[in-house]
Amino acid sequence: MSQTKQPTNTGALATLVIVFFFWGFIAASNSILIPFCKSHFHLNQFQSQLIGSAFYGAYFIGSLLLFIISNITGSDILNKIGYKKGIIYGLWISVLGALLIIPSANANSFGAILASLFVVALGFSLQQTAAQPFAISLGDPSTGSHRLNLGGGINSLGTTLGPIIVSVFLFGSAKGRAEDATITNINTLYIIVAAVFAAVALFFTFSKLPAGKDEEHFEKANKAQGALLLMTGGILAVILIGQFTELDKLPLLLITIALVVGILFYSNSAAVKEPHGWGAMRYQQLIYGMLGIFVYVGVEVTIDNNFGALLKVPGYFNAAGLDESEISHFISLYWGSLMIGRWTGAIGVFNLSRQGRVIATIVVPFIAFAVVLLANHLKGNEIKDLYAYAGVIVLMIMAFFYGQEKPVKTLLTMAVLATVAMLVGVFTTGIVSVYALMAGGLCCSVMWPCIFSLSVAGLGKYTSQGSAFLIMMILGGAVIPPLQGTIGDMTGDLHRSYLVAAGCFAFLAYLALKQRSVLKAQGLDFDQEIAGGH
Repeated sequence: MSQTKQPTNTGALATLVIVFFFWGFIAASNSILIPFCKSHFHLNQFQSQLIGSAFYGAYFIGSLLLFIISNITGSDILNKIGYKKGIIYGLWISVLGALLIIPSANANSFGAILASLFVVALGFSLQQTAAQPFAISLGDPSTGSHRLNLGGGINSLGTTLGPIIVSVFLFGSAKGRAEDATITNINTLYIIVAAVFAAVALFFTFSKLPAGKDEEHFEKANKAQGALLLMTGGILAVILIGQFTELDKLPLLLITIALVVGILFYSNSAAVKEPHGWGAMRYQQLIYGMLGIFVYVGVEVTIDNNFGALLKVPGYFNAAGLDESEISHFISLYWGSLMIGRWTGAIGVFNLSRQGRVIATIVVPFIAFAVVLLANHLKGNEIKDLYAYAGVIVLMIMAFFYGQEKPVKTLLTMAVLATVAMLVGVFTTGIVSVYALMAGGLCCSVMWPCIFSLSVAGLGKYTSQGSAFLIMMILGGAVIPPLQGTIGDMTGDLHRSYLVAAGCFAFLAYLALKQRSVLKAQGLDFDQEIAGGH
């Protein structure tokens, strides 16, 4: 690699990477917390999925608040305070949330735990909004993508190790059982989490780091703000109706999805007729991209969040079903699959020869797989039933070569493969079904950069605003998992409820074709090389 004009601030980057790790650690750890809370608080599957709703809903609310404040003041509030302070403030918000979990758990209140997790994720929302441009500012812009991919790779490592470590805390030991889990264990876990985030916040505060400000002009978009507030109000109304009436949850969740889709397409239609005040929403590729991020995050989360409960179902994996303390290595394999794919997707940012890239594309996935196996071995898990997953990784490598690192082709290929994998997972049982559902992680791993790059193509001065709107659509992680959980509750067949995931991936395949058509109509051929995983 050539010497950059601006040296990288390695101390700040190393600290930032730790933050990336804990984002993944906490997010993936929800999949262990969900079955524990379901058992401890005697919840149904829908209620247990509210953990994901609280967590991912906070991303939407946090991003929306940031946009509204900026729109009212006429200046990008994050650029005004600087990315460094944005991360610091976000860290302290997450510290507060982690500490609030302790009295919530001691009070034996599931509602209070949800509220505390919401605060944790609210801090994450601010951190993530600031961290990507801040990482770019910590060195020469020409190597910014390298730093982002380093952060993304470490984030995936956190998602791989998170379920294993949290399982040890909750169940007392590597071989602990569900009945060993105690509120004291939860307290210990979140005291450590709060301490780590506080330490990182203090490091950022007292270190001589750049403020990380961007002086890019902020353009108001009052009509877009109104549409997003209408969407928020509609969703809140549905939540209140669900809480204070006996109406079935399924139609309410479907109404929520209809609200999101309807408002987005109405906004785009209105913006095409009269662009003033709509900002980035005038671009059809952004509207489809917002729906794409909504569905992508939703399906990535729902595969995992409902999987712990599925493994407990008698007759699925084995006759008796697995205990909560026996599922962490399979959940780790799912998040490990995301890591495998993201490490492989990041190869393109390095200046390798053609032959070197081919070799790396074959070798790197198995290095990442070895990390997953080693992590589980250190925990004390039996890993023999994970070995054959190497065959699934071979299929992913073939898909990478076929996709040629082109956004449309890669997204379409992975979405089609994921749809097939979900169908195989639904109509088989045992280890074959487990492998098929876990393969969804391999396919999801490189979808974010494909969707994102296609969605902001051609936005010009609205690129920054469009990116913020896309981040809001992480909201999908708060809607789709409860939808699947509700279908599982209503039908009494959580296994078949994974048809929801198959439908999501089928939509993403359609999205790839639609985005290609929309961009082609604008004279944009965007099927070019991408820079790796999210």
